[in-house]
Amino acid sequence: MSETTQAPKRGLFARLTAGLSRSTTALTQGIVALFTKRRLDDEALAELEDVLLAADLGPTTAANVVARLRRTKFGREVTPDEVRAALADEVAEVLAPLARPLAVDAAARPFVVLVVGVNGTGKTTTIGKLAKHFREQGLRVMLAAGDTFRAAAIEQLTIWAERTGAAIVAKPPGADAAGLAFDALSRAKAEGFDVLLIDTAGRLQNKAGLMAELEKIVRVLKKLDPAAPQACLLTLDATTGQNAIGQVEVFRSVAAVTGLVMTKLDGTARGGVLVAVAQKFGLPVHFIGVGESVDDLQPFDAAAFARALAGASS
Repeated sequence: MSETTQAPKRGLFARLTAGLSRSTTALTQGIVALFTKRRLDDEALAELEDVLLAADLGPTTAANVVARLRRTKFGREVTPDEVRAALADEVAEVLAPLARPLAVDAAARPFVVLVVGVNGTGKTTTIGKLAKHFREQGLRVMLAAGDTFRAAAIEQLTIWAERTGAAIVAKPPGADAAGLAFDALSRAKAEGFDVLLIDTAGRLQNKAGLMAELEKIVRVLKKLDPAAPQACLLTLDATTGQNAIGQVEVFRSVAAVTGLVMTKLDGTARGGVLVAVAQKFGLPVHFIGVGESVDDLQPFDAAAFARALAGASS
C-alpha cells in the first residue's frame, strides 16, 4: 500500500503497541510464565531480573524494578499484570525527564541539525522523515547529502527532498563532506531557510577518520555560524541491542551529541535497550521509529512507550 493511500492513521499508543510487539511479547511471556499463581519470593525476583536483563533493559532498570516489587509486594501472590504495571512505572520514571521534543529555535535561521550514526541505523531515512516533520510545521527545509562516501545515501536523500518539497545540496560521491556542509549552510543562510539537516558518514571501523571528518564539518559550520550545529542527533538501531551503548560512547567522543533517535523498534525483541541507553547517558530522546512508513517516526512519549513496552493497559 502506498503512503498516499494508507488506511487512516492509528493513535500513538496503537502504533507503539504494534511497533513494539516483538519486545513486548518477549518480556510479557517471561513475566506470565514466572508469575502465574506464584508468591513473590527471592527466587522469583532473581528470575524476573534475568527476564528483564534478557530484554536489554539494562542492569540498573532491572534492579530498580525488582527493588520496587520487593518493597511493595514481597511475600504476596502477584499477578503478571501487577508486574507489568511496576515495570511500566519504572520505565516511565527513567524516561520522562528525557522525552523532549526537538524544538527549532526561530532565532537561529537556519537551525542546523547534524545527524550522525553508524551506517545502517536508518540515518538517511530519519533525515527524510524529519524533513517531512518540519515541512508539515510550515518550515523551509534544506537537506545536505554529507555522506559523500555512499552514492546510495546521496540518491536516497535526493528522493526524500523531492518527496517532501525540501531543497537539497549534493555533490558527486567522494566529494569533501565538510566543503559540502559549508556550501549548504552558506546557501541556507543566503536564501532564508529555517532548518538545515546534514547527513554524515558513519564508519565506526575507522574511528580516527570519522572523528577527523566530523570535527572538520563542525569547524567549517562554525566559521559561518558560531552556534552551529544547534543540534547533533545520533541515530541508533534498536536491533543492535547492547551494542547501541558502545555507539553512543564513540559518537559522544567524536561529536557533541545533543539527542537521540532510536530506529527499527518494530524489528526487534530488544526494544528495552532504549531504557538502558537513556539510563546510562541521560541524553534526550527526541524521536523513535516504529515502522517503515513515513509517519512511523514519532516524537517520543515516555509514558506511552513504557506502557507499550511492558504490555500494560493504555
